[in-house]
Amino acid sequence: MTFKLGYLIPTREQILSNDHSAQGLIRRAALAQQLGFDSVWIGDSLLARPRHDPLTLMAAIGAAVPEIMIGTAVLLPMLRNPVVLAQQIATVDQICEGRLILGVGIAADNPAIRQEFAAAGVPFDKRVGTLLEGLRLCRALWSGETVDWSGRWTVHSGTLAPTPCAENGPPIWLASSVLAGIERAAKHFEGWFPIGPNLETFGKNQLHYQDRVRAEGKADQTTAIYLTVSVNDDEQQADQDINDYLESYYNAPAKVMRSFQACFGGSLSRVSDFVHSFVKAGANHVVLRLVGDHETTLRALAEALSGRGHDQ
Repeated sequence: MTFKLGYLIPTREQILSNDHSAQGLIRRAALAQQLGFDSVWIGDSLLARPRHDPLTLMAAIGAAVPEIMIGTAVLLPMLRNPVVLAQQIATVDQICEGRLILGVGIAADNPAIRQEFAAAGVPFDKRVGTLLEGLRLCRALWSGETVDWSGRWTVHSGTLAPTPCAENGPPIWLASSVLAGIERAAKHFEGWFPIGPNLETFGKNQLHYQDRVRAEGKADQTTAIYLTVSVNDDEQQADQDINDYLESYYNAPAKVMRSFQACFGGSLSRVSDFVHSFVKAGANHVVLRLVGDHETTLRALAEALSGRGHDQ
């Protein structure tokens, strides 16, 4: 049983520690590549959870770190004009030489995110339609053909350059844990990218996703999973570390965040088992958000998961 392994670059965590530099983040991506990780990932927020801009940082990593895939976990495309976004993504994809993956989502419904949408001038209650139309417009522009568009945005005889490396642009994976979102992932995109909430629900949702993918007549779709882990032989401490981390990261109760996010703290072997349980349930790309010392945990997990296989 094989799968691809990704690492979430800690942009939010670095801002929380009052470090606004970027070179350390690029070095973390280089370390992940050296340790054999398949991908690195960058989150997105403007004001709700301040951090480095994902597209700019992806360009820097793409230029500095060869071979490794680079993705967003997850981008909120609704916060950006899709014509500008299409040009940015095409440019970054060329810098990365086609190594880009776009994880996208509609954002959670909470006051801070609603305020973020208001600050960007985007109607929060129209975010699903805005996401779908915006990405359709991006893909039309990525074709390199002349585009005429009349909808939320208007384009008259517009032609975009550069275009991405792949004809249809980078693969897009939709983050969602609700049935309507899972069905949108199957219908419109190349992958499904949930954050949880737990193994049992993920397994059921994966079966539904596979059914919808077959109904759409598609093949080679990706199921990814975003997991938060803490490696510590003291499992009680590992679990508390996750709670403290989530409350700092989101400024919300850990119990609330863990109700829809898959998290686990424990020994290296138990964390490895946790990861493999989601692979067994259907994930073929696992993205890890690490709690604790990143370098130590990266090295430990790289060794524990190096074969990407697991005896069940």
